[in-house]
Amino acid sequence: MELPDLGFRPTIGAALTRAAAEFGDVDYVVTNTDRITYAQAERRSALLARRLLAHGVGKGTRVGLFYPNGTDWVLWWLAASRIGALVVPFSTLYAPGELAKGLRLGDVHLLIAPSRAVSVDFAVFLEDALPGLATNAGTQIAVREAPYLRQIWITGGTDRRWAHAVDFTDSVEDVVPQEILSAVEAEVCPADPAVMIHTSGSTADPKGVIHSHGVLMRQSAFLSGTMNGFAPPGLPTRYLSAMPFFWIGGILHVTGSLHSPLTILTLARTEPGAALELLERERGTGIAGWPTLTQRMLAHPDFSRRDLSSCPSLVDLPADLSLVAVPGNVPRHRSLTESGGGFSTTDVLVVDDTGEPVPAGSEGELWIRGPGIMLGYNKREPWEVFDADGWFHTGDRVFVLDDEPGIFYVGRSTELIKTSGANVSPKEVESVLDRHPSVQSSLVVGVGDGDRGQEVVAVVVPADPGTFDADQVSVDIRRDLSAYKVPRRWIVVTADDLPLLTSGKPDRRELTRRIEAGLIADGR
Repeated sequence: MELPDLGFRPTIGAALTRAAAEFGDVDYVVTNTDRITYAQAERRSALLARRLLAHGVGKGTRVGLFYPNGTDWVLWWLAASRIGALVVPFSTLYAPGELAKGLRLGDVHLLIAPSRAVSVDFAVFLEDALPGLATNAGTQIAVREAPYLRQIWITGGTDRRWAHAVDFTDSVEDVVPQEILSAVEAEVCPADPAVMIHTSGSTADPKGVIHSHGVLMRQSAFLSGTMNGFAPPGLPTRYLSAMPFFWIGGILHVTGSLHSPLTILTLARTEPGAALELLERERGTGIAGWPTLTQRMLAHPDFSRRDLSSCPSLVDLPADLSLVAVPGNVPRHRSLTESGGGFSTTDVLVVDDTGEPVPAGSEGELWIRGPGIMLGYNKREPWEVFDADGWFHTGDRVFVLDDEPGIFYVGRSTELIKTSGANVSPKEVESVLDRHPSVQSSLVVGVGDGDRGQEVVAVVVPADPGTFDADQVSVDIRRDLSAYKVPRRWIVVTADDLPLLTSGKPDRRELTRRIEAGLIADGR
């Protein structure tokens, strides 16, 4: 496989240096309260990197970040990455126990956080997560709940004796010389681990997916072409990143925007009204995020009064970008976790239950290998993750077509609905429902049924709750779906009723549990 030539050494630090030199005066990250250019990001992260080095942080040190989307997250991520530390970002939606588990599983040495993260008082939150912390004698941390944790840095001020207070000023105290930083950066290579992303929702303990600098830089190169394609002629590309930076989708945005001048618009909490305001004010040209947010923006009362002429894709294209220019009703595979991005530097195989390749058009399990996938799972040996030939068995049900680029995603093996002996892909049903004018968004799940094994249930956010007619929708979608795929039960909800994973994706397992427990009632 021939790897793409990016024009620079594929490390985050090298990409930042190039970006600052070639388009340094362009905005890199813009929020509703702050903004930084590429040049400012390079200069300010260099100072933070020198401070990290002075405190013993270096190649391989595991640095946890507990920040919402914003310039502070990006600056610390750049600072740690350019000296070769392994960044472990944590969800700001975590409960205290979840953060404690993440610190322990990730063997985090240094945790960096603001005094407040969205609405969370972090000092109180962390003392709840780590009960031994409040009695810690000083800034050298030693707590049983996270045995590798040695330092906690807090920005924005703190009175806790266990915390080391830091800021973003240009002070040269407590830092190593610039020439040491330059020498360190020269030793960071594409093979070095860059980030550990904890997955959510499938196991009792989240798996830590580790990606190298090379994978992140090569797999994020697609972003330029995608987001530039949505920008109207003559306008600079400024897109709303509606994926959390602590998840791989958001990391690909902040990494991908180092390839070319792509201004990221983002919010600490992506609320539809605030997103519309930011898009209008900054003349945003596109959106990169889950379709549920786009659908909520379209339904928001402010939508009609905002000048969004700079962002025609908000109304002209499907809310789910994986449905752009696809044949039929099945979306293209997003491939964001194990592969880090797309499949441009990844070998792909679609196989049956025996591991034999299936012909084009036939459904099978997706296997991947090659330089474009993860290094592996944290605390798992390679043989536990990859087979003897190097293939990673994703568990995703997909198919490919002759003369069609991409891989078409049917669902997870564990998501497929088995009803009366037939398999039903929730994604296929959802793609049909979401095109219906009465439906704003939908989720389809399988609920236990004594006669059929599972019953196909549609949970729908209607375009107009007062006029939604499930019986009519059932009739209409039979034009595109076999009878056994048509939902037998319909549940009408608001977008806020849908449970979400910490990644921002819908939590199908929790939704199914609520339906089976009678916590969500039928709406027809």
